Amino acid sequence: MKIVVLVKHVPDAAGDRSFAADTTTDRAAVDGRLSELDEYAVEQALQVVEKSGEGEITYLTMGPEAASEALRKALSMGGDAGVHVVDEAIHGSDAIATSLVLAAAISKLEPDLVICGMASTDGTMSVVPAMLSERLGITGLTLAASVAIEGGQVTIRRDSDEASTTITASLPALVSVTDQTGEARYPSFKGIMAAKKKPVETWSLADLGIEPAVVGLGAAWSVVDSIVKRPPRQAGTVIPDGGDGGVQLADFLSSGKFI
Repeated sequence: MKIVVLVKHVPDAAGDRSFAADTTTDRAAVDGRLSELDEYAVEQALQVVEKSGEGEITYLTMGPEAASEALRKALSMGGDAGVHVVDEAIHGSDAIATSLVLAAAISKLEPDLVICGMASTDGTMSVVPAMLSERLGITGLTLAASVAIEGGQVTIRRDSDEASTTITASLPALVSVTDQTGEARYPSFKGIMAAKKKPVETWSLADLGIEPAVVGLGAAWSVVDSIVKRPPRQAGTVIPDGGDGGVQLADFLSSGKFI
């Protein structure tokens, strides 16, 4: 079985994120990491291979040179190889263009199963998995809390506040997973060292037969008109207790309509 797992290099949510002059995220100004939600996708792919006793896992990402760090992190957890789609024309691509590029790369890899996180932790749009299944012409099973492969079929469990639903589809298929699938494993020292030797191919738009004009910021269907920094947090009100602190506190809460 050939499995392709989509991974993304995103700005660290704990960092001080900002925007560049072209209104895109300034990725050079903050440390990046493998999207946490994609770690669950990596874990599920590894479990599928471990349970079946066979399989080949390829990690796929698109983005600037630094995006290769996400591939190496995933490879340190396990898996066999990586593919990095990198091209200057990709910069600023929206979800539609992203799905176009990823679908072309997935088609070239010809997997039986595609696994991805339910969303990226930077854009959090959750639309790329559905777009990919449409472009690839395969069944898309989204928001999976569990994944199982048996007899050429994939079965997922989707949990909601009202009920749990079991869905089965024939391979090839695409599955997006949630953080309910279970914690992702930590890379071992041996895995980190092994990841340095695993093959990672670099593909350009030309390799995928995609014209630069249909991707990137200029082809995006949505545009950011302006950016305003969040105002600094103001100092809170301090009420000294000179014997009437309780009354002052009550008056303050009442003026703010908290009571």
